[in-house]
Amino acid sequence: MKRVLVTGAAGFIGANFVHYWHAQNPTDRIVALDALTYAGNKNNLSQILEQDWFEFIQGNICDLALVASLLQKHQIDTLIHFAAESHVDRSITAPDAFIQTNIVGTHTLLKAAKSHWLDGGGVPEHLFHHVSTDEIYGTLSADDPAFSETTPHAPNSPYAASKAASDHLVRAYHHTYGLNVTTSNCSNNYGPLQFPEKLLPLCLLNILSGKPLPIYGDGMQIRDWLFVDDHCRGIELVIKHGRRGETYNIGGNNEWTNIDVVSLLCELVDSRFAADASLATRFPDSPCANSAIDNSAKSLITFVEDRPGHDTRYAIDASRISNELGYAPRENFQTGLNKTVDWYLGNESWWRSILDGSYRS
Repeated sequence: MKRVLVTGAAGFIGANFVHYWHAQNPTDRIVALDALTYAGNKNNLSQILEQDWFEFIQGNICDLALVASLLQKHQIDTLIHFAAESHVDRSITAPDAFIQTNIVGTHTLLKAAKSHWLDGGGVPEHLFHHVSTDEIYGTLSADDPAFSETTPHAPNSPYAASKAASDHLVRAYHHTYGLNVTTSNCSNNYGPLQFPEKLLPLCLLNILSGKPLPIYGDGMQIRDWLFVDDHCRGIELVIKHGRRGETYNIGGNNEWTNIDVVSLLCELVDSRFAADASLATRFPDSPCANSAIDNSAKSLITFVEDRPGHDTRYAIDASRISNELGYAPRENFQTGLNKTVDWYLGNESWWRSILDGSYRS
């Protein structure tokens, strides 16, 4: 039985991981730590808050005394670090929070882990797993090989730079102090529980409310898309079987341009309205609800000025995790996006509470 501390556990990927980990490892105890900033939503964990194997703590990863007390009180042997400021646009307009959370916060966790696992009598079978991003590698041209674990870090946004710094700190604590660590760098995640500021939920909810679908520049930026359950499974493989001190890239083998991503989303929503007449009643402001006009969701696509420093292409070479640990994504983009659309349509109260702010109460 493991005693697991998950940081950022009320966020999109963290909450999905908590549910996934318990389903796969039902005897483990999970302690969840989240500051419940704007993207942290305790409702993501509502079904398990009273379970005896789970405890939720509202707190900040920069609080060294709190983190140290949790490691000691719960005799944590595995720390899985999701907590991060992660929205690139916000990092451009307000980078300070990214430096504080992503760099100082990660270092605080590492200090506490070192003290508890190495300096305080020793916990030999410990692991600090750090969840990072492919954005630390910078950008690729159309014909460049995909990012591998040996690709030099070349971040182009304050967000990516802060995550690159945190990656280096995790590596340093392994090589300098002997802390058992692993790091995973993932591509663009999508799926249930994603905060509506990100591209897919933003566009999906805009379709339902008849608002423009903003596409940066010409929409030809390329991303590799990873369904969140595939990401969780990849992390589990790294934690259980990955080499200590190593980094593993986790990708979805799904490279799509942004405009093609949004176009596919529009087609899927169009098909849902065509098959289910109740959607027109539920979402009357959507063009899909009005057969008297061009009722394709694509009519909402709007091209806007590109953001500063927008990376052209991300692509993940996941051959290390595939060859060493047997990882392969189970969802392609079509199947994963279908699941995502259906989840949002079936969980209107969840995203309504975010849009009206009531999830914070």
